[in-house]
Amino acid sequence: MRDYGDDVLSGDWRAASRRVIAEVPAELDLVVELPEGDAADNAAGFVGAVVLVDAGNVHLEDRHGRVRVFPLGPGFLVEGEPVRLVAPVATVAQTGRARTASGSFAVTDARARVARASRIWVEGSHDAELVEQVWGDDLRIEGVVVEHLEGADHLAERLVEFGPSAGRRVGVLLDHLVPGSKESRLAADALARVDARHVLVVGHPFIDIWQAVRPTSVGIAAWPDVPRGIDWKTGTCRALGWPHESAADRAAAWRRIRGSVRGYADLDPALLGRVEQLIDFVTAD
Repeated sequence: MRDYGDDVLSGDWRAASRRVIAEVPAELDLVVELPEGDAADNAAGFVGAVVLVDAGNVHLEDRHGRVRVFPLGPGFLVEGEPVRLVAPVATVAQTGRARTASGSFAVTDARARVARASRIWVEGSHDAELVEQVWGDDLRIEGVVVEHLEGADHLAERLVEFGPSAGRRVGVLLDHLVPGSKESRLAADALARVDARHVLVVGHPFIDIWQAVRPTSVGIAAWPDVPRGIDWKTGTCRALGWPHESAADRAAAWRRIRGSVRGYADLDPALLGRVEQLIDFVTAD
């Protein structure tokens, strides 16, 4: 009987037909699919990337920028395989102390400080959103407010109106602040109109804040080169094969990019150092 192997009815013979469904953390930017099912179910076949997990639900955004909310648990596909989505586990440093997205040690049970008179200014809303996403916890502890200029063209006017002084400093973050650029000329003109001792203008070399996010974090090999004369965001979306025709398309692209940022490691050092420099400047005694 040894030639015929073990008795097929020995042990738990039902286990062979059971399929173990893997548990997958619903990390940001994970692409998830709802399986095809009942034709009456308009969620069947929905494909989207994770943009938020809260209160036992996962928020998925499709390629058209539409966001739908589903309960965590079974009933999803990842790379064609059925999975059970679970909430991602918060990362805690080996010291046992949690860290903020900027890498600082988190301060628990602390109330936000009353806002300082000093300010940090950035060019646009995307810049402000990214700074808030990574440094927001730090800025609230320090009482620093981030405002956007709606373009570097308004810098001189805003500085004159603000009136920088020893207890009222301004740190400014500009895009594409390189020698000979329009931004560098605007910064020099603005500083000549106020007491420059109380203003710090720094910048990164990128055409747009999108480029400050590491390409690998977004899931692309590199940021594309967009020819002069073409709107950079539109040209970038087109080169990457993303919807690009409307403002809604470009807004969806930004949500996709920002959703890939989990912390400082997803940003280029050229931006990291400049933001830290500005925070130090406006919080200095």
